[in-house]
Amino acid sequence: MGILKRAIAKDASVVACAIDATDIVSQIESIHQTSAVVTAALGRLSIAASMMGYGLKSENDSVTLRVKGNGPTGMLTAVADSHGNVKADVEHPVVEIPLNAQGKLDVGGAVGNDGTLSVVKDLGLKEPYVGIVPLVSGEIAEDIAQYFATSEQTPTVCGLGVLVNPDLSVKVAGGYLIQLLPFASDACIDTIENNLKSMPPVTTMMTQGMTAEQIALRLLDGLEPNLLDESEVAYHCDCSRIRTEKVLAALGEKELTNLAEEGKPIEVCCHFCKKVYTFQPEELKAIALQVAGNHTDEA
Repeated sequence: MGILKRAIAKDASVVACAIDATDIVSQIESIHQTSAVVTAALGRLSIAASMMGYGLKSENDSVTLRVKGNGPTGMLTAVADSHGNVKADVEHPVVEIPLNAQGKLDVGGAVGNDGTLSVVKDLGLKEPYVGIVPLVSGEIAEDIAQYFATSEQTPTVCGLGVLVNPDLSVKVAGGYLIQLLPFASDACIDTIENNLKSMPPVTTMMTQGMTAEQIALRLLDGLEPNLLDESEVAYHCDCSRIRTEKVLAALGEKELTNLAEEGKPIEVCCHFCKKVYTFQPEELKAIALQVAGNHTDEA
């Protein structure tokens, strides 16, 4: 279970969100059996998704982040609900590349810097909101900040970090978002910039024992911040047998009937949690009949 905290400046001109997502990213590594650099990349994207999801207003709202670069990881996906719970998937979970020039995991090299970040917000409307921006670096944090500046016209600073142990387990993982409202003063902006200059990386602060609350308040130091709210967040997949049946129904009556006539059970594996759902031939026939009935009703 992770913890997310939000703080707000006294004049309400800037909000800072910080999250300890160590448990979440540990579960990502466990489920997807990712190599170190992919753990860092998918972990960063999931941390960002969690903080962005928590900012949504309605219970059933969700946000999906997809990064498609020209690096060997392929597509990375993270989906978060309005509570900040998140699930994630990656096209190629095992990537081995050299460390970068700073001797750290080369997330940008694994993701690639030529591609796009897409943000899909399902807000319960007829059509979801979709924003797509070119990748800046593939390091994820810069790309998230670029999205906010370009698509939502919200000045944003994003910090993300995942520290992976030699045995591939996750030592610490977390991040922060700082967002300025239009009426933020120049003095406020200067204060934030000075705070950021003096702050070490997220993983350094967490390794030193700083909590999400302490990080959020430190980001707003000098602005008389107060804790706004908090949430326990987790890696959570909402797949179910009923949802999987709907996926199968999309294959259509003919394809389902053909599968059933082969006389063998089929297995459907969830990309996000690796849970396997098994359907017997008679169950496939029942779904096919249901699809046929729906088509008759529509006619």
